Amino acid sequence: MITKSRPWRPWAVTAAAVVAAACTTQPSAPRTGLDRIEHIVVVYAENRSFDHLYGLFPGANGIANATAEQTTQLDRNGKPMVDLPPAWKGKNPDPAFPHRVPNRPFQLNAPPYNLPLSQQVRSPVHRYYQNIEQINGGRNNLFAAVSDAGGYAMAYYDGSSLPMSQWAQEYTLADHFFMAAYGGSYLNHQWLICACTPRDENAPASVRAQVDENGKLRRRPGSPASARDGDQLTFDGDVTPDGWSVNTAQPPYQPSGVPPAAGGDPRLADPSGHTLPPQTTTTIGDTLSAKGIAWAWYAGGWNAALQDGMQAPGVKRTAVYNRDKGSIAFQPHHQPFNYYARFAPGTADRERHLKDYTDLVAAIEKGELPQVAFYKPQGSLNQHPGYTDVLSGDRHMAELITKIKASPLWWSTVIVVTYDENGGFWDHVPPPKGDRWGPGTRIPTIIVSPFAKRRHVDHSPYDTTSIIKLITRRFGLEPLPGVRPGAGDLTAALELD
Repeated sequence: MITKSRPWRPWAVTAAAVVAAACTTQPSAPRTGLDRIEHIVVVYAENRSFDHLYGLFPGANGIANATAEQTTQLDRNGKPMVDLPPAWKGKNPDPAFPHRVPNRPFQLNAPPYNLPLSQQVRSPVHRYYQNIEQINGGRNNLFAAVSDAGGYAMAYYDGSSLPMSQWAQEYTLADHFFMAAYGGSYLNHQWLICACTPRDENAPASVRAQVDENGKLRRRPGSPASARDGDQLTFDGDVTPDGWSVNTAQPPYQPSGVPPAAGGDPRLADPSGHTLPPQTTTTIGDTLSAKGIAWAWYAGGWNAALQDGMQAPGVKRTAVYNRDKGSIAFQPHHQPFNYYARFAPGTADRERHLKDYTDLVAAIEKGELPQVAFYKPQGSLNQHPGYTDVLSGDRHMAELITKIKASPLWWSTVIVVTYDENGGFWDHVPPPKGDRWGPGTRIPTIIVSPFAKRRHVDHSPYDTTSIIKLITRRFGLEPLPGVRPGAGDLTAALELD
């Protein structure tokens, strides 16, 4: 059921209503506690660590709190590097980025680099095994050595001029919120909706990683011993040796990076290509639907990408993984429900729950929203380095919040703006102890709501599964088994009584 929200004002009771209530039925009790929240909106941006964007935020556990052990990066032999290594471009240093700079974090939008927040920059490696190795048991001192971007992994911004930083200053910034899973966007999107790692047990050997007795990627012959001499070369893969899908896999349904088969069903990825098998693990969508709670996953560019993905296999894609200037740069691996059999093409649940950003805007303008709404910006507006910049996506998210605040929805809504993962960028705070899958590196999270604490920095321990925990608690859902017991449910950022 889509609900229409109005400000809850307990004093706005007419005399007629009081008389009628006294003569007939008892008046409804005012909502209290979590019941005051009618809508939860989750905005999921891309690939920035906490220190990378908010490490200078007043009152937060930022870069100034980092220890020498955390800032001083080690080489692959375990010894401190004299200076930070280059960002390699093939066998040569990438001239677009600084190198041979002091072995410590450095600011991009300040002299001598002066790279503005509006400039697109390089995307460092951000994969499962590399993230574990970079964290190095919580010391966070192998980011430069275990990166194809070398010392650039230590770069950060003064983000105080960002529109979302202004929202953070007005409401709540969580400074101990960690990405649920090690590695990249694909796996963390899965953890956002199911707190689980997908299975691909029949994956061919060609896509499986090879690891040593310590669980680290095996090095290829000729891999440079020092990060100062080149990228490390490994037997990496998208699937673990025992069949868990940890790095980017393509969905079996369009839009997908695997086009349809020639002459086959255009709604499906070519079955001869390697895609993730349709998944059946229970998701937050399943538990919401089981309780009759309205929800939707809104994606920027969804309608355009869906049509684009269904074109014949030889046709150049104009939206799906297209990074041409002006393209929406749609990323199929950012659409987690599109991997699940329940949301296969032709199903009622797909039509009911997977929607375009234009549908989200229309719902806000009508003052109507599902009780739970996830929003994934299109690639050109999601802040992912490599194909977009920080500022354009930040403005986009801030404008969305402004739309909600100007609508009747505002008075009953909690908005959670967070990032899928760190994008390979350094952060100094050790992740809490977890399990095989995470948590990984710390990421920014901002809670904006009339219920959010004002001008507050929340130091409570959270990870991405905290969002599932909040939704589950508010709507009385069946708990998902992968949600971590030690992660908070975000209510420490709220004032509800």
